[in-house]
Amino acid sequence: MSNTKRKIKSILKYGLSSLLIIVLLAFSVFAQKDLPKELMIKKYATGNSKFMPIMGMQVHFRDEGNPKDSIPLVLIHGTSSSLHTWEKVTTILNDAQHGNKRVISLDMPAFGLTGPNLENSYSYDNYTQVIDSLLIKLKVNKCIIGGNSLGGGIAWHYAITLPQKVSKLILIDATGYPKKNEKGSLGFKIAQMPVINNLLLFITPKSLIQKSIEGVYYDQSLIEESTVTRYHELLLCAGNRKAALSLFKHPFTQNTALIKTIETPTLILWGKEDGLIHVENAYNFKQDIKNSQLVIFDKVGHVPNEEAPDKVANAIYDFIK
Repeated sequence: MSNTKRKIKSILKYGLSSLLIIVLLAFSVFAQKDLPKELMIKKYATGNSKFMPIMGMQVHFRDEGNPKDSIPLVLIHGTSSSLHTWEKVTTILNDAQHGNKRVISLDMPAFGLTGPNLENSYSYDNYTQVIDSLLIKLKVNKCIIGGNSLGGGIAWHYAITLPQKVSKLILIDATGYPKKNEKGSLGFKIAQMPVINNLLLFITPKSLIQKSIEGVYYDQSLIEESTVTRYHELLLCAGNRKAALSLFKHPFTQNTALIKTIETPTLILWGKEDGLIHVENAYNFKQDIKNSQLVIFDKVGHVPNEEAPDKVANAIYDFIK
């Protein structure tokens, strides 16, 4: 073997050894273990929190407001979120000025305090079954269903699958159409990168969650430290990272043509500065759902329910009162 070849081999060997050391150091410094679910329940389950056995899971939900309201509002959160995203909207809708509305919110499988399902497999049909099972157990025969982002997509699929159980539909920056070069958020981008995204199972820094939230809010001053901490810790809740990564690796198939079949009266709410799902999608929903009305919020991003809960609650109240 020539001296040149020996040098190249030595450099490669040294380079690989150095890379391995760097990776090991990164894991030792930044790797984070899953947080015990029991600990997260103690911290994030409130007095209104309940757990319902459904499909082998203990589904975390809240049933708040007027118990005599026979057609409650059911709210579905988006990807990597939890029922906490609806807290401010729920508080407003529960008060007397807004009709003392009964509001049911839940942590969807893969997220929050519900966590992964047994098969770690997720689909619109699966989520429809979970929601319907919960409502049956709560003896709710008819509801108004709404959702934000992926939750909006779940809501309109539920309305199509079980139209007899839905009196009205509310879509807030909802999924449904192919993406069109939206800038997205840092966390979502990394989660969609093959191979590299597997590192998120072990290394999920709080700073990444901070950047991701900054990507969905328009007004950065509204991002509270407690909000970042909650998003981060619930993602680290046992099994949630694996479940969330499974969703990113196997995204739901969007059958956009189904949207035109929706006959349920629909309210479409959208943040004009949404960087994840462009506001153009709001007008697509308005065009495809004949019995619909549209409200656009200026200077609001992807989660109006967190950035502008008063505007969202008032729009919902005007729609359902």
